[in-house]
Order: sequence, then C-alpha cells, then structure tokens
Amino acid sequence: MVNGVSVEHDGAVLRIRLDRPEKLNAVDTPMLDEAWAHIRGAAADKSVRAVLLTGAGRGFCSGGDLTGGDTVGAADAANGLVRAIISLPKPVVAGVQGGAVGFGCALALSCDLVVAASPAYFQLAFARVGLMPDGGASALLPGLIGRVRTARMVMTAERVSAATAFEWGMVSHLAGKDDYQSVLADVLRSISGGPTLAFGWTKRALAAATLGELEAVQAVEAKGQLALIDTADFREGVRAFRERRDPEFRGH
Repeated sequence: MVNGVSVEHDGAVLRIRLDRPEKLNAVDTPMLDEAWAHIRGAAADKSVRAVLLTGAGRGFCSGGDLTGGDTVGAADAANGLVRAIISLPKPVVAGVQGGAVGFGCALALSCDLVVAASPAYFQLAFARVGLMPDGGASALLPGLIGRVRTARMVMTAERVSAATAFEWGMVSHLAGKDDYQSVLADVLRSISGGPTLAFGWTKRALAAATLGELEAVQAVEAKGQLALIDTADFREGVRAFRERRDPEFRGH
C-alpha cells in the first residue's frame, strides 16, 4: 500500500483499492494523486483491459478527510482523478459495498459501471458542513437522475439506498450482500474479455453526449468551495462534525 491506495494486477484487471478503512477511506491529496497516477498508468499498459475501483472495509469512500490530513490541492486532484476515469479508454467498474459519501459518491459515479451490494448507499452530505458538491457531482448526477433528484440529494443530504440508486439509474448492477462478489466477478470477466477498443470509443461518445460541460462545472464547484470554506457556516459545520452534533447554521 502506498499513500492509502493498494493495487493488484489480476490478469487483465487492474484492481485499485482505497485503503484507509479506519477513516472509511476518506481521501487526502496524496491518496487522490496516487489513485490518479494508477489510472493514468492503466491507459498506457496494454495488459490492462479493465479497472476495478473499490474501498477497503465497510465503506467505499466517505469523501474528503476533514480531520486535518494533507488536503492542500485536494480539489484539483479530485477533479483530475474523475476526469482521468472518464477519459480512460478502458472500462472502469466501481465495486461499492458500503457508503459512497460526498466526493466518494462522485468518484463511484464517474466509473462506467457501478456494482452495488444491498447494504451500500450514496450520499451527498456537503450541506451538513456548509459546502456544495465537488468532483464534478453537479455534472455527473443530473445526467443520471435528473436535476430535481440531484437537488434533493444535495439539499437534504439524505442517504440513497443501493436499491433506490438502482431504480433511479445511478447503479448498473444491484447485488445481494451474499452474492455481491460473484456478481462483481461476472461483470469484470465480461468487460475484461470484451472489445476494449470498442469500449474506449463508446466511452468517448457517451462522455461527449452527457459530460461535455464537466470541466466547466468542476471549475464552478471549485470556485464555490473556495468561497464557502471562508464562511462561518463551514467552520460551524466542521466543528459540529468533529463534535458529533447537528450544526447550527446562520446563513453567513
């Protein structure tokens, strides 16, 4: 493991695992940079025909590390990782067994296919700390579930169960807790043995059709986050998070 990321080359599949289970795989800048480097490497490695992205332990990714880790440049690294996954000319599968929260939700949904176990859930919890979505979630989600459902997720910070996510179109494969691994193995076997070049062109076409404004949206998100981290609401949100209580926002 390097910088909180474990990697295994399993035949034609590159397995990338976010590996900070004690923090539910919350990401900091070195972790994001490490994952990004492996995605870039997969593009040049002809032996890799598919990528699997998972999280260690009971969570997929709980979002950005708010506990004081190395987060300088994290927004740029997060945006770069999402764009690298989308532009990678090979299929990327997210295996989600637990919570995909905040940036973790955007990260999972940037993948081409999402295999979710029944205990998994998706949540945009930014409002709980006085922030807005990042990582391109503002572009990724409306194309999948529509503007109103996206606003519902963002403004209420509700947890969306794996079953609901599948019904809404956020998840490509829904598996029971006991058959999750077998469903995931079947998906990986199918795509890693498929027509890789055709998949690459398909990804380009789908991105052109649905994510043409991704970089512009990410720029707005980054500008918004930069403004919001200087607010009293954000400071209160972080204090409440650390003290495990509900925040008292004042709107400034």
